[in-house]
Amino acid sequence: MHASSDIIPGVVVAGLRGGSGKTIISLGIAAAWKRKQIAVSPFKKGPDYIDAGWLSLAAGRPCYNLDTFLCTPQVVRDSYFSHAVSSDIALVEGNRGLYDGIDTDGSTSTAELAKLLNLPVLLVLDCTKSTRTMAALVMGCQQFDPEIRIIGVILNQVAGSRHRKKVTSNIQQFCGIPVFGAIPKLQSEDFPERHMGLVTSAEHGSSIQALDAVRNMAIEHVNLDDLYQAVIKDCRDAASFKKTRTAGPGSAISAPVSRSLDPKVVVGVIRDSAFQFYYPDNLEALENAGAKLEFISPLNQDRLPDVDALYMGGGFPETHAPQLAENRSFREHLNALARDGLPIYAECGGLIFLGQSICLHGHEYAMSGILPIWFGLALKPQGHGYTRVKVVHKNPFFPVGEVLKGHEFRYSKILNIKYQDPDMAFLMERGKGIEDKKDGFHKYNTFGTYTHIHALGSVSWAPSLIKLARAYQSR
Repeated sequence: MHASSDIIPGVVVAGLRGGSGKTIISLGIAAAWKRKQIAVSPFKKGPDYIDAGWLSLAAGRPCYNLDTFLCTPQVVRDSYFSHAVSSDIALVEGNRGLYDGIDTDGSTSTAELAKLLNLPVLLVLDCTKSTRTMAALVMGCQQFDPEIRIIGVILNQVAGSRHRKKVTSNIQQFCGIPVFGAIPKLQSEDFPERHMGLVTSAEHGSSIQALDAVRNMAIEHVNLDDLYQAVIKDCRDAASFKKTRTAGPGSAISAPVSRSLDPKVVVGVIRDSAFQFYYPDNLEALENAGAKLEFISPLNQDRLPDVDALYMGGGFPETHAPQLAENRSFREHLNALARDGLPIYAECGGLIFLGQSICLHGHEYAMSGILPIWFGLALKPQGHGYTRVKVVHKNPFFPVGEVLKGHEFRYSKILNIKYQDPDMAFLMERGKGIEDKKDGFHKYNTFGTYTHIHALGSVSWAPSLIKLARAYQSR
């Protein structure tokens, strides 16, 4: 069951809104196709880490993010074809509603991504307490932008066979597209939710069982063979772009810098269930710039191994605060290395670990104490959405005047902070940042920010970190 060798077939799974069920259905389809020996390349539209982690687990290969705000359209397109080239089919999970973007032109929307990649759309419909209106909504999506090819729908939250038949007949009659499946209401315990969406696959105690559940759901309730063939036919009819065997995950498309011929430097990456938000592109960019990556966990290691630099991504340190605080030897070793000039780059959750402490439910948990920031946790998001920052102060990582695009999504808040203006490298042109529209707190060779960046859109980041690592190594 393989596609023609001269196309890269793929489908964008979209919804009418966020929370429509497209993540669960995307996971189920990817896992079910994988069970059928179909090689699936997973992608996530937008700056999402959690869904991407689950999609990677479902498909059995890395999931890459496609974001036309963080990266240029050409880079996004090249990244898609570079990483999809070795698969039978690509599955791109959209975000929010199909046409939702940052402006009235639909910029950065799932629909615009589908057009950029010349891919058809599979629409997921939450049919709760609705029948004929579903057809009206689908018809509206079809007519809103005739360039969008909606090849069919999957019904979600279906109450029973009578409900399914009513919705199906209306969509087939008025919209002229097939219904590829109807998902009944599922038990929520398979995929528990938390304040930022789905629990990460690293934290879910039974991630394999959870994926088994959604895979079996897809096998039972989705016509997987008809969907697969419909995608293949649509992409062939739409004259989808040719496969380019010369471009692959190791090409310049997936890494904005050439592979370094210099001796390797060792870059430590803090990655475990507390810190797991990393774009594969970022890690690959570091490797292509000359890094040997070594993964480290402050949850179960007493001290850092010998490294020339450290990269600390985001995650949920607040849910692991007692363990992080109890590992005093690791925290003190990290603090000592920072004072010694070890290059350290930290984002969001990593920034929290650089601080003095985090206060949860009236209890204060000590962090590494490198930056004079005291954190707490709020019930509502304290920063949410895309960011644009301008580098306004000299710092170890970015030249003054550079403009970077990123995103922030955090519930942590600043309880106390001590800084002078030059300590903050970034001025927020869009977004909230750490304090007073400022971000990018730097001290020694340590840099902490709430802004997550993508290496394909911020091409100076990886070479800068490697340059600092080489300087530290040469000492």
